[in-house]
Amino acid sequence: MRDWVEVRRGAYHDSVTLMRVSRSLSERPGVAGAMVAMGTELNREIVEGMGFEVPADAGADDLVVAIRVADAAGGGELDAAREALDGLLRDASRPPAGAGLLGAPVPARTTGSAAARADATVALLSVPGPHVFPEAMDALDAGLNVMIFSDNVPLDQEIALKEAAARRGLIVMGPDCGTAVIGGAGLGFANAVRPGPVGIVAASGTGAQQLMCLLDAAGVGVDHVLGVGGRDLSPEVSGRSALSALAALDADPGTELIVLVSKPPAPQVADLIREAARRLDTPVVFALPMPGEDDITQAAEKALRALGRPVPRWPRWAAERRPEPGSGRTLRGLFAGGTLRDEAEMIARGALGWDLEARDAEAPGHRFTDFGDDAYTRGRAHPMIDPTLRLEAVREAASDPGVGVLLLDVVLGYGAEPDPAASLAPAIAEAVKDRPDLAVAVSLCGTPADPQGRDRQAAALRGAGADVFASNAEATRHALATVEGMPG
Repeated sequence: MRDWVEVRRGAYHDSVTLMRVSRSLSERPGVAGAMVAMGTELNREIVEGMGFEVPADAGADDLVVAIRVADAAGGGELDAAREALDGLLRDASRPPAGAGLLGAPVPARTTGSAAARADATVALLSVPGPHVFPEAMDALDAGLNVMIFSDNVPLDQEIALKEAAARRGLIVMGPDCGTAVIGGAGLGFANAVRPGPVGIVAASGTGAQQLMCLLDAAGVGVDHVLGVGGRDLSPEVSGRSALSALAALDADPGTELIVLVSKPPAPQVADLIREAARRLDTPVVFALPMPGEDDITQAAEKALRALGRPVPRWPRWAAERRPEPGSGRTLRGLFAGGTLRDEAEMIARGALGWDLEARDAEAPGHRFTDFGDDAYTRGRAHPMIDPTLRLEAVREAASDPGVGVLLLDVVLGYGAEPDPAASLAPAIAEAVKDRPDLAVAVSLCGTPADPQGRDRQAAALRGAGADVFASNAEATRHALATVEGMPG
């Protein structure tokens, strides 16, 4: 292998852009590995972990470029990769049309000054988590509600921001709030859904997406999704934003029903939220992936009945192939959505009582993995943007003769991968070709109006040999029944 490392002083690009550039370079012929990142301590550790030598004087404001090519590729492939890198960075840095021309407005330099120029009610912040606090306080002082996309925000700062928001009659959505819909406009990872009478309070991004997509499939729209961050229903934060969001939706004359969806909350906080919900004029339905609670599909059906709407047969696309008898008796769940993973595990535990924690060779168990967890996104984009790690896991699971069923989720919408089936369908087709006994179930979270096209994605995945379901709960139950029905 041949390595090339360069440090470009003071050349800033945002992290999502650099992750996409890194991925594009890695996919070039002859390139065995590539990473382009700002020279923060974390990024330097990741680059060095890949086997590159990073100059000791590389700083957080410098751009670090590391490319590895195979010796057999020769210098031409390296030169081509470097040229492609420059083109990718130029495209990312190109200013919008009209910028810099005589008379063009000078960009605002603070959140508060930007708010003063616009008739805005929400500020969306996506800066490194340890540095988001002053920006969020600036936005609150300017009278804006705040959506914090950033993660790794210190807990005490989250509490302080939410207390400051409450004193101002505002809401802090997040930190780590990936999905919101305000007046029908999607923010972050949101789906294209019709407007309607349902408001959602979400301590779960993919949980909110699954819920709004199921309601849309039933012909019921959503006007507001107020994300509150995954820690809001923890004992420390104690539902501060969830309580404010419930009150805001209750005061909205267009909201006829509220659904609260969350990862498993702390018991005392769940009791607090339920008591607050009972005092509202607007009815509230709960979707919590924990024993004794409704899964997201059941909560969607309950919401439809409360609105006097019929419950449809949820869309599904059955594969033409049927798995042949084989030796596989275990289930591998490989998820991009954390709440969808939690829901699948809850259903498996409740239905069959399987030991999902076994990890040794003698008792491998049935495993569910969330590739959106911080352990997998360190230095990488979320798997809804970059599927590389999960595609590797699909190939690894398919090579294990003990695995009988693969259970996957695909989450569509704004901000997500433009065409997830383009890479996942070939991986599934290759897996079932090598393993005719392997069954594959996919939960497809999306709508026909999403940029990726739900039905087009479903057709490609079905054609590759997967059974596809709009309901994550139904996909999970199908996967469980498939494993149970396999000869042991």
